[in-house]
Amino acid sequence: MGEVEVQIQGLSKEYFPRERRGLFRSEVRRVEALRQVSLEISQGEIFGLLGPNGAGKTTLIKCLTTLLIPSSGDAWIHGFHIVKQENQVRAAVGCMLMGERGLYWKLTGRENLEYFGALYHLGVPDRRLRAKEVLALLKLEEIADRSVESYSSGQKMMLAFGKALVNDAPVLILDEPTNTLDVPSARELRALVRRLNAAGKTVLYTTHIMSEAETLCNRVAVIDRGQVIALGTVQELKDSLRRDHVTHIDGVISSEATRAVQALPDIRRVATVAVEGATRLTVVSGNGHSVLPVLIETLARHGAVVQRITPEEVTLEDVFVALTGRTLAEDTRVQ
Repeated sequence: MGEVEVQIQGLSKEYFPRERRGLFRSEVRRVEALRQVSLEISQGEIFGLLGPNGAGKTTLIKCLTTLLIPSSGDAWIHGFHIVKQENQVRAAVGCMLMGERGLYWKLTGRENLEYFGALYHLGVPDRRLRAKEVLALLKLEEIADRSVESYSSGQKMMLAFGKALVNDAPVLILDEPTNTLDVPSARELRALVRRLNAAGKTVLYTTHIMSEAETLCNRVAVIDRGQVIALGTVQELKDSLRRDHVTHIDGVISSEATRAVQALPDIRRVATVAVEGATRLTVVSGNGHSVLPVLIETLARHGAVVQRITPEEVTLEDVFVALTGRTLAEDTRVQ
């Protein structure tokens, strides 16, 4: 890895939304979207920012791309301060933030790319050439001159990704880029990210899909409720959990049975998520072999119907469960 490309020091962001209380009364509350976030991303790195919806990922991205002013702290991208040198930061970043919502649907794909090229002050010949190159890279030439409103959802997302490439910036910031893509399209987009990274781009990649981060990112930061709770390579984060044992139990499991499992000795964390009409119980324990019989007996005593038990290799999802007691499927946005 090269020099530091993105540096974040103690970045915080607070909101003060007003909530209505009755017909004529309202109340201001304080929401901490980011809490003292500090990290560094090296030049030429694919860095993953992981967390559930509402964790603070998009708020951090908006601060780094000058769309929001942080409440406190500092950050630099490509050597430029995000508040004091905002124009230079915008020139140094290609950003995919709003997905297909950031496109003009009445324009064609080519017109969209040329329009955004103009916003980056590319001359007419340069922006036409760049639009042509991006369309070829994304294999969108055949639909380039159709209005975007006629595109499929996946095609719109690929064009939104292309918009982030128009200015050929050294830093790519991609916020949940595969969110609405089908499996083949998502695989293709990740392959493009790898190619761009191999060509020298630094990539900040946010996702709540752990398998995506495991296969793509050099290092990851796990963010939850506005704070970075873990940072390192994928293997380092997995190794941090090696002393614990992770077991997945699928079946009909009530909240009462879940609480009973949580109360057992040597149980570190318990989390649940709905999977294909059943409940998946993820149990992190100190000694899986000795706990398992007690675990099964406890579930049966509380009326659970166990369909499958799977001791598994540690994943990033398991790391998140061990740290928070929740799965990444849980939405932590403040309502």
